[in-house]
Amino acid sequence: MFSKILIANRGEIAVRIIRACREMGISTVAVYSQADKNALHVSMADESYCIGEAQVADSYLNMAAILEVAVVSGAQAIHPGYGLLSENAKFVSLCERCNIEFIGPSSAMIEKLGDKDEARKTMRNAGVPVTPGSDVIDDIDEARQKAVEIGFPLLVKARSGGGGRGIRRVDRIEDFDNAFLSAKAEAQSAFGDGAVYMERFLSPVKHIEMQLLCDKYGNVVCLGERECSVQRKNQKLIEESPSPAITPEIRKKMMEAAVKAAKAVNYENAGTVEFLLDKDKNFYFMEMNTRLQVEHPVTEMVTGLDIVQWQIRIASGSKLTVTQDKVFMHGNAIECRINAEDPDNDFRPGCGRINFIHVPGGPCVRFDTAIYQDYSIPPYYDSMIGKLIVQARSRELAIRKMKMALSELTINGIKHNRDLHIDILSDTAFVSGTYTTGFMAERQEKNKK
Repeated sequence: MFSKILIANRGEIAVRIIRACREMGISTVAVYSQADKNALHVSMADESYCIGEAQVADSYLNMAAILEVAVVSGAQAIHPGYGLLSENAKFVSLCERCNIEFIGPSSAMIEKLGDKDEARKTMRNAGVPVTPGSDVIDDIDEARQKAVEIGFPLLVKARSGGGGRGIRRVDRIEDFDNAFLSAKAEAQSAFGDGAVYMERFLSPVKHIEMQLLCDKYGNVVCLGERECSVQRKNQKLIEESPSPAITPEIRKKMMEAAVKAAKAVNYENAGTVEFLLDKDKNFYFMEMNTRLQVEHPVTEMVTGLDIVQWQIRIASGSKLTVTQDKVFMHGNAIECRINAEDPDNDFRPGCGRINFIHVPGGPCVRFDTAIYQDYSIPPYYDSMIGKLIVQARSRELAIRKMKMALSELTINGIKHNRDLHIDILSDTAFVSGTYTTGFMAERQEKNKK
């Protein structure tokens, strides 16, 4: 087991990892930007080092500075959290060359699964359902012909990268050439790779993901699903487990497909297989996330397992002692992402000083955050300032508990989206569990009328 771990992240996830390490008796090293000198993770860690100016490119994405701190501090491993360098194959490769354990999959694995075209082929060969579409096509005439075979609407998607770039929706053949060429150009500019492929555009759909733990010895366990269909501009807002749309039969098939996906690539550490579920209850592989997910606490609440601690154990060479027949989901859990933004002003991100904060409590109520009273939220980073998670015996009780917890949560001095979450939890589509990925857009259109 490691004796010292560097956390290459900030905010609530850095605090979360430090707490996991403390429970395991592992010393921690924090890195921080000049703007984060008063951040909670800096004071909580055993050692803290400033690695650059406020902008992420000069600090949290500064690979050389992070690795220098790891070497100087004697850290044996680096936990990347999520975002930032967590899926950066180059950074993982540098860790490998420096003989520093990266708490996550190998650089080769990240590269393989980051190539979406290659990932689709791998999953298809492993018997995992994939969305109907094409492989990479460079010739526009061939692509146009294939598009007609796939049918409209469809998506032209970049092979590399993410963040919604290099993706175009095409509703009719007349718009295809322009969409195809513009997607290629954007992908080339953003990722240095202009290769694109096509997928049928599925709608309405639910976004379901399966959480996996995979050790270095070929053992794989699936910890069940999370539903992540409440999204705004492809950014998740609310997650829950279990999904109200999944029957035991579908769950079993999805879990088996997720395990197949992991074994097909000999995956190691924590990972998430994401699926789209259509109105006919058919599910299709979307992608595999090679990192810890923001919404991992939802699974922790229903399974009682600490995913971060298991990441650390697996990276240190420990075998999984959790077996599939010992994984049970207890009740229902819901997570609401609390963002420093103004829903009444086009979700404009906010910053400023928190002059009062009150965190809800009670059984099975958890608030993962790095904010505190008099803390000033810097304007340079992601707007998420916390995650409120609850667990109860049933979905109905979980919704009620979350609404109570949200009502009690008080954060003064900044704009945030607490009240929006309360409204969503009261919406008939959410209460019934019939909501899809189009829920927020449909809700916004209704509010305009």
